[in-house]
Amino acid sequence: MKITLAQINPVVGDIEGNKEKIIAAAQQSKGSSLVIFSELSLCGFPPYSLLSYSEFIERCEKAIDEIAERCDTVPLLIGAPVRNTSGKGKPLFNAAIFLHQGKRQVFKKKNVGLSNYFESADETKILQLGCMKVAVTIGEDLYNIGDDEFLMTNRVDDFEEKPEIIVNLSADRFDYQRATKRRETLRMTALKHEIPLIYVNQVGANANLIYDGGSMVFGYMGYVIKSLPFFEEEISTFDCELFISMKQEDNQVIPEKMQLIHDALVLGIRDFFHKQGFKKAVLGLSGGLDSALVIALAARALGAENVMGILMPSQYSSDHSVTDAIASAENLGCPYHIVPIKPAFSTFEETLKPIFKDMPFDVTEENLQARIRGTIVMAMSNKFGSILLNTSNKSEASVGYGTLYGDLCGSLSVIGDLYKTEAFELCRYINRDKEIIPWHTINKPPSAELRPDQKDTDSLPDYPVLDAILYQHIELSKSAEDIIAQGYNEAVVNKVLRMVYRNDFKRFQIAPVLAISPKPFAIREMPIVKK
Repeated sequence: MKITLAQINPVVGDIEGNKEKIIAAAQQSKGSSLVIFSELSLCGFPPYSLLSYSEFIERCEKAIDEIAERCDTVPLLIGAPVRNTSGKGKPLFNAAIFLHQGKRQVFKKKNVGLSNYFESADETKILQLGCMKVAVTIGEDLYNIGDDEFLMTNRVDDFEEKPEIIVNLSADRFDYQRATKRRETLRMTALKHEIPLIYVNQVGANANLIYDGGSMVFGYMGYVIKSLPFFEEEISTFDCELFISMKQEDNQVIPEKMQLIHDALVLGIRDFFHKQGFKKAVLGLSGGLDSALVIALAARALGAENVMGILMPSQYSSDHSVTDAIASAENLGCPYHIVPIKPAFSTFEETLKPIFKDMPFDVTEENLQARIRGTIVMAMSNKFGSILLNTSNKSEASVGYGTLYGDLCGSLSVIGDLYKTEAFELCRYINRDKEIIPWHTINKPPSAELRPDQKDTDSLPDYPVLDAILYQHIELSKSAEDIIAQGYNEAVVNKVLRMVYRNDFKRFQIAPVLAISPKPFAIREMPIVKK
């Protein structure tokens, strides 16, 4: 018996396009006893409020009918929403649909996300695949390893008769810790039940959420006998005899953290553009580390010729900022333009002088420069039909170190889930073979250059200290007292956390952030108004 893993990159809402991907994979897999797709592969994940439109569900139903007709000879297991016809509960089920030779069987998810739309499963069924009993699970229904209450009830435990294979259709979003944790959880699940396990994960980015693929097949003893690549589509077939032989082990290598982050961000940029029909990007190129990093990632994702850098020096910009920015663009082969902002800034100063009179230079004038730059790059975006990339990092976003409608503007925040210290690390990873990002950019002290001799440390703790405090509070949910107990300065900790809580209104307004960490601001759980 041969089984095919169909790790595809669906587009949310593109039911027609996803249908054709599914049909193409099925036709490629003729002779397979089962072709398995990912969770909600027909409509793309996550579909959110599209599920509330009856027309959307009707299109899904029509597509299922067409797939069944065109792929009648190939057994398929497809993720799709199905109607709840019981008259009780939510209107839909998150389901896996088995299609083969006119036969149709529906398997429903129990531990549901998107709970506004999906009802929890009301039954447990086995898929009889020839002489083999298959437990079909969806997403979190597979897990009951550990102490997470949401995952304590496992669909496999519900079956009256023990299955011979566990299959899981998943849409498990990427974070840089997840691949390792996922593999271990799946391995422990296979070991617990002493049953081979087939896991098919979605790949690709939909808006700010990235899915890394990495589908796997586990043998009885929890070893990996088949794995698919991360961040790539792949249709791959294996022989179930591998379950019996227990001789072949696929030593799946999980890339190290910076490679995972790099590949995830490149995929996130590429899919954000391609899935929406955009081709060209523009960004402000300051000569600093963040913009140099973003232009390098964008050039990799879109092609250097499609990424334009805009240098906007002021009277406070150092000479090396301009030369570093030019070097960043030229090292990559990206086009760039130099647009000095001093004339515009001087005009604003004169315009506002009757009102400001002799009031001293302060953050007002600093923000004014940032907003002039924001206006210029937005003008470039409009004029040339380019998407503006935001270059703010997670450290800045956490404490509000950025100007609304200035350096926080943009349509996609590329590194908004990357702490400054991680941005330094990623730059060094990109430069591992040759200089792409100027080393001077990496090694010089960070500065917004909005006033004479300004440094980021004028307003913030050193980034290693700041990021350590932020990581403890955001990723690990540690309180101020917990962090102070670890030896961090009490005044610094309290200042940092005050800044975090005071500035959520800014984070609420910035562009969608590519989520790559376990706790991204991109997935909101914090109220804006709080004390």
